[in-house]
Amino acid sequence: MAELLSADDVAGSLAQLEGWSGDTKGITRTVALPTFPAAIAAVDKVAEIAEEMNHHPDMDIRWRTVTFSCSTHSAGGVTGLDIALAMRIDQIIAEALA
Repeated sequence: MAELLSADDVAGSLAQLEGWSGDTKGITRTVALPTFPAAIAAVDKVAEIAEEMNHHPDMDIRWRTVTFSCSTHSAGGVTGLDIALAMRIDQIIAEALA
């Protein structure tokens, strides 16, 4: 099982991530994409990465706004897997906004 991160570790990681917030229980980022199809495409890319990593975020899409939430449910909070997934999500979002 993945090891839970401390509050300091989560805070330090959040400082390195674009637009993420949260605590030891979970981290979240909400982003508005240019169009609804762009939002769907970003969600699809995140789904592919999540399958590759075998670590799946909660995703909520409202028109062109998507909220990503990461937490390792089996560990009961944020682990390194969540930070790694958030970094990959940031790359996808950066490409979608470019």
